[in-house]
Amino acid sequence: MSKRIEAKKNKTGALILVMSTFLAAPSRAADDASLLKDLSAVIALLGLPCGQVVKATRLKDNDHLATCKDKSRYRVFMNSEGRVVAQRQ
Repeated sequence: MSKRIEAKKNKTGALILVMSTFLAAPSRAADDASLLKDLSAVIALLGLPCGQVVKATRLKDNDHLATCKDKSRYRVFMNSEGRVVAQRQ
């Protein structure tokens, strides 16, 4: 297996792990720090500029509005194909 394919599989595996945590976490104050870290990781794994998520607003199940330290905002959600998507707002 080539290193490029292996790296892509590792990145995909990491994204799945982070997203399973992100989607399984209930929206409670105690979990806020964990959710912010998870959203930061998801946005970074998708290759988008953010740095650190400092605020997250739950829009509905598996759908959050993330505000980054640099003031950029992303809607992070699962699309109809089951893929995690981050759209700049």
